[in-house]
Amino acid sequence: MSSTKADVSDKKFPPADIDGELNPGKQKSFEVDPISTKVETTKEIKKEEAEATRKKNEREKKGAMQTLKSAIMVSGIVVALAGAVFAITKKLREKSG
Repeated sequence: MSSTKADVSDKKFPPADIDGELNPGKQKSFEVDPISTKVETTKEIKKEEAEATRKKNEREKKGAMQTLKSAIMVSGIVVALAGAVFAITKKLREKSG
């Protein structure tokens, strides 16, 4: 029975800071909950990673669109030049023939 009294006496709550609890403006140091801090840090890291991934995907889409636009413009210019060459050769054949 003496061992149970020793166990109970070892598990007491820490003494309360009554002055600090009743006058929170006087307290200069704040206790930080390490678990909450880790959770918040993890959320911030995940948010930053998601934002970076989203920006990377947007850049890739813009790059693909720019490449597609360039290809269409070059193709249009080639077709226009081929049409002009065809028209010029047709006119030259009509004049010589």
